[in-house]
Amino acid sequence: MKTYLIDDDYLAIYLTEQLLRAEGFSNTICTFQSAKKALDKLLIRARENQVPQVVFLDLNMPEMNGWQFLDALAPYEEELRGSCSIYILTSSLALSDLEKSKEYELVAGLIHKPLDSGEIRAIQSQLGDGPEAA
Repeated sequence: MKTYLIDDDYLAIYLTEQLLRAEGFSNTICTFQSAKKALDKLLIRARENQVPQVVFLDLNMPEMNGWQFLDALAPYEEELRGSCSIYILTSSLALSDLEKSKEYELVAGLIHKPLDSGEIRAIQSQLGDGPEAA
């Protein structure tokens, strides 16, 4: 499963990537410390019909935050629907973030950092893609 991991915190990227690999979640993980670079890459891949099946997206980042990333994807929502699921990874406990995340059709869930094995298995189950299929 092709996966994008977008977070400005290098340590968070490293730990999440190691956990995803240990759980057999993904055979291809592309990491980005910039939401803008991830957006550019995703849009190029969309034209090639090679979007990631899963995107883990941090909310609080410089230059372009997670909400701005989601807003920039809005014009492409129809072509991404069904092929790209976005999970917000955040340290925020604000209920308003959860409510706002529901406004975006591509957002499949909001997960409080750090991601754990149980959440990975739940996502695999939700996507109908167990570790043996990765």
